[in-house]
Amino acid sequence: MATDDAESTPQLTHLDAQGNARMVDVGHKAATERLARASGRVRMAASTIDRVMRGDTPKGDVLAVTRIAAIQGAKRTSELIPLCHPLPITSVRVDITRERDDVIVIEATVTCVGRTGVEMEALTAVSVGALALYDMVKAIDRTITIESIALLEKRGGKSGDYVR
Repeated sequence: MATDDAESTPQLTHLDAQGNARMVDVGHKAATERLARASGRVRMAASTIDRVMRGDTPKGDVLAVTRIAAIQGAKRTSELIPLCHPLPITSVRVDITRERDDVIVIEATVTCVGRTGVEMEALTAVSVGALALYDMVKAIDRTITIESIALLEKRGGKSGDYVR
Protein backbone atom coordinates (compact mmCIF):
# COMPACT_ATOMS: atom_id res chain seq x y z
CA MET A 1 0.00 0.00 0.00
CA ALA A 2 1.30 3.44 -0.91
CA THR A 3 1.85 6.02 1.78
CA ASP A 4 1.45 9.78 1.88
CA ASP A 5 5.10 10.20 0.90
CA ALA A 6 5.98 12.53 -1.97
CA GLU A 7 9.21 10.62 -2.61
CA SER A 8 7.27 7.48 -3.58
CA THR A 9 5.51 9.42 -6.36
CA PRO A 10 6.23 8.06 -9.86
CA GLN A 11 7.38 10.32 -12.68
CA LEU A 12 5.01 12.93 -14.06
CA THR A 13 3.20 11.20 -16.93
CA HIS A 14 1.55 14.31 -18.36
CA LEU A 15 4.87 15.63 -19.66
CA ASP A 16 6.78 14.34 -22.68
CA ALA A 17 10.59 14.13 -22.86
CA GLN A 18 10.75 17.82 -23.82
CA GLY A 19 8.52 18.90 -20.93
CA ASN A 20 5.45 19.55 -23.09
CA ALA A 21 2.00 18.77 -21.73
CA ARG A 22 0.37 15.69 -23.25
CA MET A 23 -2.57 13.41 -22.69
CA VAL A 24 -1.27 10.04 -21.54
CA ASP A 25 -1.93 7.10 -23.87
CA VAL A 26 -3.84 4.55 -21.79
CA GLY A 27 -4.87 2.41 -24.78
CA HIS A 28 -2.55 -0.44 -23.80
CA LYS A 29 -3.82 -0.65 -20.21
CA ALA A 30 -6.41 -3.19 -19.13
CA ALA A 31 -9.76 -1.90 -17.93
CA THR A 32 -10.03 -2.58 -14.20
CA GLU A 33 -12.28 -1.52 -11.35
CA ARG A 34 -11.27 1.90 -10.03
CA LEU A 35 -12.44 3.83 -6.97
CA ALA A 36 -11.48 7.19 -5.53
CA ARG A 37 -12.76 8.99 -2.46
CA ALA A 38 -12.15 12.67 -1.71
CA SER A 39 -13.41 15.20 0.79
CA GLY A 40 -13.51 18.91 1.46
CA ARG A 41 -14.78 21.22 4.16
CA VAL A 42 -16.94 24.31 3.86
CA ARG A 43 -16.69 26.58 6.89
CA MET A 44 -19.39 29.12 7.70
CA ALA A 45 -21.28 30.58 10.63
CA ALA A 46 -23.01 27.98 12.78
CA SER A 47 -26.30 29.86 12.32
CA THR A 48 -25.94 29.46 8.54
CA ILE A 49 -25.40 25.73 8.87
CA ASP A 50 -28.44 25.54 11.15
CA ARG A 51 -30.50 27.11 8.35
CA VAL A 52 -28.97 24.79 5.73
CA MET A 53 -29.81 21.73 7.82
CA ARG A 54 -33.39 22.96 8.36
CA GLY A 55 -33.84 23.79 4.68
CA ASP A 56 -34.53 27.41 5.62
CA THR A 57 -32.58 29.39 3.01
CA PRO A 58 -33.70 31.79 0.26
CA LYS A 59 -32.55 29.51 -2.57
CA GLY A 60 -34.15 26.30 -1.33
CA ASP A 61 -32.66 22.88 -0.57
CA VAL A 62 -28.94 23.63 -0.32
CA LEU A 63 -27.91 20.02 0.36
CA ALA A 64 -29.78 18.63 -2.66
CA VAL A 65 -28.23 21.23 -4.96
CA THR A 66 -24.78 20.57 -3.48
CA ARG A 67 -25.15 16.82 -4.06
CA ILE A 68 -26.38 17.21 -7.67
CA ALA A 69 -23.62 19.74 -8.45
CA ALA A 70 -21.00 17.34 -7.08
CA ILE A 71 -22.31 14.50 -9.23
CA GLN A 72 -22.38 16.75 -12.28
CA GLY A 73 -18.82 17.88 -11.50
CA ALA A 74 -17.59 14.29 -11.47
CA LYS A 75 -19.31 13.60 -14.80
CA ARG A 76 -17.80 16.73 -16.42
CA THR A 77 -14.23 16.42 -15.12
CA SER A 78 -12.66 15.77 -18.53
CA GLU A 79 -14.26 18.99 -19.81
CA LEU A 80 -12.79 21.02 -16.95
CA ILE A 81 -9.33 19.49 -16.43
CA PRO A 82 -7.49 19.65 -19.77
CA LEU A 83 -5.53 16.36 -19.71
CA CYS A 84 -8.14 14.12 -18.07
CA HIS A 85 -9.66 11.30 -20.09
CA PRO A 86 -13.44 11.01 -20.34
CA LEU A 87 -14.30 7.98 -18.22
CA PRO A 88 -17.23 5.56 -18.07
CA ILE A 89 -18.20 6.40 -14.48
CA THR A 90 -20.32 3.67 -12.92
CA SER A 91 -21.30 5.52 -9.74
CA VAL A 92 -20.89 8.73 -7.80
CA ARG A 93 -21.87 8.84 -4.13
CA VAL A 94 -21.89 12.16 -2.30
CA ASP A 95 -22.17 12.30 1.49
CA ILE A 96 -22.70 15.63 3.21
CA THR A 97 -22.32 15.86 6.97
CA ARG A 98 -22.00 18.50 9.63
CA GLU A 99 -18.67 18.50 11.43
CA ARG A 100 -18.61 20.70 14.50
CA ASP A 101 -20.83 23.75 14.62
CA ASP A 102 -19.25 25.61 11.72
CA VAL A 103 -18.17 23.03 9.12
CA ILE A 104 -19.97 20.99 6.49
CA VAL A 105 -17.97 18.08 5.04
CA ILE A 106 -18.57 16.96 1.47
CA GLU A 107 -17.25 13.50 0.61
CA ALA A 108 -17.44 12.00 -2.87
CA THR A 109 -16.78 8.41 -3.89
CA VAL A 110 -16.47 7.74 -7.61
CA THR A 111 -16.16 4.35 -9.30
CA CYS A 112 -15.63 3.13 -12.83
CA VAL A 113 -14.29 0.24 -14.83
CA GLY A 114 -11.64 1.87 -16.92
CA ARG A 115 -8.01 2.24 -17.99
CA THR A 116 -7.18 5.15 -15.69
CA GLY A 117 -8.16 6.25 -12.20
CA VAL A 118 -11.00 8.44 -11.00
CA GLU A 119 -9.10 10.58 -8.50
CA MET A 120 -9.69 13.77 -10.46
CA GLU A 121 -13.40 12.97 -10.74
CA ALA A 122 -13.70 12.58 -6.95
CA LEU A 123 -11.71 15.78 -6.31
CA THR A 124 -13.73 17.70 -8.91
CA ALA A 125 -16.99 16.44 -7.41
CA VAL A 126 -16.01 17.78 -4.00
CA SER A 127 -14.79 21.08 -5.45
CA VAL A 128 -17.90 21.73 -7.53
CA GLY A 129 -20.17 20.65 -4.67
CA ALA A 130 -18.40 23.08 -2.33
CA LEU A 131 -18.72 25.91 -4.87
CA ALA A 132 -22.43 25.20 -5.28
CA LEU A 133 -22.93 25.20 -1.51
CA TYR A 134 -21.09 28.53 -1.35
CA ASP A 135 -23.31 29.95 -4.09
CA MET A 136 -26.46 28.80 -2.33
CA VAL A 137 -25.68 30.56 0.97
CA LYS A 138 -23.43 33.50 0.04
CA ALA A 139 -26.38 35.92 0.33
CA ILE A 140 -26.78 35.12 4.04
CA ASP A 141 -23.13 34.54 5.01
CA ARG A 142 -20.06 36.30 3.57
CA THR A 143 -17.62 34.45 5.86
CA ILE A 144 -17.70 31.13 3.98
CA THR A 145 -14.41 29.41 3.18
CA ILE A 146 -13.71 26.25 1.22
CA GLU A 147 -10.92 24.24 2.84
CA SER A 148 -8.93 21.02 2.85
CA ILE A 149 -9.94 19.38 -0.41
CA ALA A 150 -7.99 16.14 -0.48
CA LEU A 151 -7.86 12.64 -1.91
CA LEU A 152 -8.66 10.19 0.88
CA GLU A 153 -8.39 6.89 -0.95
CA LYS A 154 -7.85 5.32 -4.36
CA ARG A 155 -8.10 1.71 -5.41
CA GLY A 156 -7.20 -0.09 -8.59
CA GLY A 157 -4.66 0.34 -11.32
CA LYS A 158 -0.98 -0.33 -11.76
CA SER A 159 0.18 2.10 -9.06
CA GLY A 160 -1.82 0.23 -6.42
CA ASP A 161 -4.00 1.37 -3.58
CA TYR A 162 -3.60 4.55 -1.56
CA VAL A 163 -5.15 5.60 1.72
CA ARG A 164 -4.42 8.99 3.29
